[in-house]
Amino acid sequence: MAFRGWPDEAIEFFEGLEADNSKPYWTAHKDVYEDCVRAPMADLVDELSADFGEGKILRPYRDVRFSKDKSPYKTNVAAAMSRGGYIQLTADALGVGSGMYMPSPELLARYRQAVDNDRAATTLQQIIAALEKKGISVSSHEVLKTAPRGYPKDHPRIDLLRNKDLVCWQEWPVGPWLATSKPKQRIVQFFRATAPINDWLATHVGSSPPAR
Repeated sequence: MAFRGWPDEAIEFFEGLEADNSKPYWTAHKDVYEDCVRAPMADLVDELSADFGEGKILRPYRDVRFSKDKSPYKTNVAAAMSRGGYIQLTADALGVGSGMYMPSPELLARYRQAVDNDRAATTLQQIIAALEKKGISVSSHEVLKTAPRGYPKDHPRIDLLRNKDLVCWQEWPVGPWLATSKPKQRIVQFFRATAPINDWLATHVGSSPPAR
């Protein structure tokens, strides 16, 4: 089926799940999840796949083995695109991400080598500046407190060097627009806008797991 957005019931489902993250709630509302939450996401990633790679909807169950929070269900529906994109819907917002998320030590080392290279880093800084002008944030899920080993603390690009990954992110508060084709339009615009940073990463760093 063609993607037509998410109905109000999708947001109501997540609001309820946030209030009662339990198996009884999930079981009683699983049909709402399947029809109003997961099915629209499946339609969306199917339509995006030709341009942005095959999409995979992530499991709704949390891995609680090593977490103090034993809530069994994720309060979002998310999908990862094979070319590095990430889509997430919660009760509050639709978010979309791209870039390099939690890379291997080898890829992180290559990223820092590229940041240390004046020519490569100048291009990256120009790309980041252009994205930020469009309202797209470029940051890291974790930042070192000091310079990584082998680099001076007064390096001219110390902020970029301290990053442990490089993620582009944009989100929009939920509203009536979610039940239209606008979510797809905004996601496509984001993926196209962030293509230069993914190209830079592919050239100077290499492949990495999809951004979250």
